Amino acid sequence: MGNFFHTVLYLPIFNLLVFLYDILPGADVGFAIIALTVIIKLLLWPFMTTSLHSQKALQELQPKIDELKTKHGDDREALAKAMMELYKTEKVNPLSSCLPILIQLPILIALYQVLLAGFGSETLTQLYSFVPNPQEINTVFFGAIDLSQKSLYLAVLAGYFQFFQTRMLISKRPPKQVAGKKGAFDETMLASMNKSMLMFMPAITVVIGATLPGGLTLYWVTVNIVSILQQQFVFSKIRNPQ
Repeated sequence: MGNFFHTVLYLPIFNLLVFLYDILPGADVGFAIIALTVIIKLLLWPFMTTSLHSQKALQELQPKIDELKTKHGDDREALAKAMMELYKTEKVNPLSSCLPILIQLPILIALYQVLLAGFGSETLTQLYSFVPNPQEINTVFFGAIDLSQKSLYLAVLAGYFQFFQTRMLISKRPPKQVAGKKGAFDETMLASMNKSMLMFMPAITVVIGATLPGGLTLYWVTVNIVSILQQQFVFSKIRNPQ
């Protein structure tokens, strides 16, 4: 399994990163990481678009879900069955939003291993024959941030953009009281969870980002920025279909 991961993910990402470093101006691995991130996000565009459409559809289904909660009250089994029927009728998959995260996780691990291994002369022997060997790679981004080391500045920046991305995804619909103590509790709890997530996600991003190599945190900053732009594009297309 280790050899498979090394061959299928680590080596392609490592070689693409070095290739981008070689062809981009500035001899700055930070630019290569940003370019690599954009390429990965473009490859994942169909999955992300499907995920965003699904999340938007789930938000629009919330009034119907409220009606089901009112109808079934405390009967959790009947409610779950009715909701599955609703998802099937409306052709909405509540789990599809998890797919991009599951796909990106192995890529994140591979990039972490690339940065952890570094770009020494021994590591550069793993380059494909068609990828030029730069002999030495500059890991200092903009002449100020060493991406091979931890960077609190990039971690805070990642948390900042994570906040805006999360806020775009969370429904602003106010909690609606539904019949039955359980239903009303669910609505209030959902609103509370949304508010907590808005603060928790950026905070955990900063905490984790501060423990990782700056290159990985730069990757996450770029992911968040591209995701915000993608969400803006997809949501505008949903609001104003041609």
